[in-house]
Amino acid sequence: MKNFKARELRSGSLVLAATLSAIALGGCMHGSEPGSRVAGWTLIEPSQRHPIMVSQEPTVLPLRINRGSSGLSPRQRAEIVDFYAHFRAQSSGGGRVIVQAPSGSPNEVAAMQAVQEVRALLESEGAGEGDINVEAYHSDGDPQPPIRLSYMKYVAEAPDCGMWPTNLAQEPANLPYPNLGCATQRNFAAQVANASDLIQPRGMTSRSSERRDVIWNKYIKGETTGAKKTEEEKVKVKSAN
Repeated sequence: MKNFKARELRSGSLVLAATLSAIALGGCMHGSEPGSRVAGWTLIEPSQRHPIMVSQEPTVLPLRINRGSSGLSPRQRAEIVDFYAHFRAQSSGGGRVIVQAPSGSPNEVAAMQAVQEVRALLESEGAGEGDINVEAYHSDGDPQPPIRLSYMKYVAEAPDCGMWPTNLAQEPANLPYPNLGCATQRNFAAQVANASDLIQPRGMTSRSSERRDVIWNKYIKGETTGAKKTEEEKVKVKSAN
């Protein structure tokens, strides 16, 4: 009876040891899964280690309107056209051009006449009624306050580089060093044309169907769909006689 209890006790101890070993191994496996994060700058992806922050800031075009003037000058009209072209390039849909006119100033009448000219000029460049918002603002004592055209622009803020707290010649754990990928992220933030693309993709434009219709008509007629080549473009093969 004593021998049986001893064997049962040893068997239970073996089962308990095996269970503890399995739990320990399971913990090790969990920590070595792909994509696991060790700490801070040891993240695998440089985009996570050195993120590019996207924010918005206003872009403003001031237009000085003198009291008694008869509208915009040719230079101001050219500046407005160029300003709206940049707005169209930066806007990802839903943006507006804000036109602020001074109120209660000596040049208020001339400024309001100029605002109507600004609206007409923007509409001639393709702006809809919903793309322009006219507001009034107080001049705060300025005798000739300007008309202000503005819109919100997305800006990419590059990460700060130059972190070298570790010795690259001695890294037993073979982990990425803190500055790895920072220069690439910084250059990418400086080169991106429209920072809103980092937030979401742009909407698709309408397709150009002229060439597609030509190819389809040739296909249903059984004709060659490729473009015809001139005699100069054709490859001439000489017979080896």
